[in-house]
Amino acid sequence: MSLIDQPVAVRDGETLDAAVVDRFMKTHLPELTGEPVIRQYPGGASNLTYQVDYGERSFVLRRPPFGTLAKSAHDMLREARIMESLQPVYPYVPDIIAICDDHEVLGADFYIMERLEGIILRQDFPKGFDLSEADTRKLCCSVIDKLVDLHQVDYKAAGLDHIGKGAGYVERQITGWSGRFRKAHTDDVGDFEQVMAWLQEKMPEDHSLCVIHNDFRFDNAVLNPDNPFEVIGILDWEMATLGDPLMDLGNTLAYWVQADDEGPFQMMRRQPTHRPGMLTRQQVVDYYLERSGFTIDSFDYYEVYGLFRLAVIMQQIYYRFYHGQTSDKRFAGFGHAINYMQKRCEGLIAQSSL
Repeated sequence: MSLIDQPVAVRDGETLDAAVVDRFMKTHLPELTGEPVIRQYPGGASNLTYQVDYGERSFVLRRPPFGTLAKSAHDMLREARIMESLQPVYPYVPDIIAICDDHEVLGADFYIMERLEGIILRQDFPKGFDLSEADTRKLCCSVIDKLVDLHQVDYKAAGLDHIGKGAGYVERQITGWSGRFRKAHTDDVGDFEQVMAWLQEKMPEDHSLCVIHNDFRFDNAVLNPDNPFEVIGILDWEMATLGDPLMDLGNTLAYWVQADDEGPFQMMRRQPTHRPGMLTRQQVVDYYLERSGFTIDSFDYYEVYGLFRLAVIMQQIYYRFYHGQTSDKRFAGFGHAINYMQKRCEGLIAQSSL
């Protein structure tokens, strides 16, 4: 069985008009022949990702979800243009082939990019993907290296100085996520007030300003199928901006469930960071600081921030379930998970030297 990530049949209600896609593709790539075969990638809870095949040639089409969207969400044009600017200086970004802002075509902005054929690691290693402990560590470090490399990009030279709001990033994040939590709070979930007060009180200055991914995880890294230690692509640039690199690392570590974590956190694991050979969160921090040359006295603040931000994202989803705006049963247990995240944050705060 192939380890290469594969699409599946398109979900009901998310079908694309193949004739329209075909006309658009052949306008930009007139050498294409035949009819497109369109399938969909099952992962992701935000933008929709399709594979468009013409014989041996494969492309990826990204568009926002169908239906009414929040004004500032799912900005496909911004994502594609960031990728275009970043690709020459950060070669792990897929090539953008075409961008469309004409809603007469597919009813929304979308873009076409090259398809990177490779392995994507999700909750567990796929069947047949057997690595020793030493090789697992090598793979882990290779992925973290790509975050370090991203944070070293000269964003001004790349023409990306317009994608963020400049200094004050940390303060904007704490104020923004706290406001979003209070707005989405439900009666069956803790209030996080102690956590938000601590994040406000202990707020550091921005460490530095750089391009940050904001959703850097194993399932957004594409591995070379012939050499899984080589990362050939980083995906999902929807939330990329200019910000604090340590906040970006804190976001990554919120998903980093290690082998000795307690049961409730293990149940939230979405990537294979529990495998023998994977770095622990502290080892990730130490490795990142060594590779980046950054120095800090404590990472506690950024770890709590990352967990709080993830809890807010979950709370925004759970709010919709709680109020009957969605009946998706996957979200039914989010309230319990969010309460656990509050206890986890409070435990880290109690142990912190800050």
